[in-house]
Amino acid sequence: MKLIRPIAFAAFALTTQIAAYAQSPMKFRSLAVQFPDSTDLFPAGSHADAINNNCLSCHSRDMVLNQAPQPRTVWALEVDKMRHAFKAPVSDSDAAAIVAYLTATKGK
Repeated sequence: MKLIRPIAFAAFALTTQIAAYAQSPMKFRSLAVQFPDSTDLFPAGSHADAINNNCLSCHSRDMVLNQAPQPRTVWALEVDKMRHAFKAPVSDSDAAAIVAYLTATKGK
């Protein structure tokens, strides 16, 4: 008998929430998002072509260059994350070149 009261209360609370939702349903709307337009390339250097050809389609040069200096292992993990988690179409050779560029430019 003691269990019926909490179950009945929970059912009443859920019914009340469903009724409230039906009165004012959530409305979705589209948003226009404008990203900064940047045509700046990465500074010249060994492997600059690899980073310019692969990374600028998603990142601005400044977004990358404003990151804190990191050791090679951290840059390698970042490039792997872009390739595997975010499905960036970067070849193995370009990935190695990007890591080398980032290490030379923003290495620790």
